[in-house]
Amino acid sequence: MTDAEITTREPGRARALLSTADFKLLRRALESHAKLTEDRDELARINALHHRLGTYN
Repeated sequence: MTDAEITTREPGRARALLSTADFKLLRRALESHAKLTEDRDELARINALHHRLGTYN
């Protein structure tokens, strides 16, 4: 491989870190935690994260 090939070569495609099943599991864990928390600020953050994770299903 020449220097020109090294500098112009595109990086490979990134592999997914989490699977669809992982997102479902995380959502269920958040649902369980949300039922136990009484902190309104934390509950708002949990709900926002739960919603964002749902967009990947």
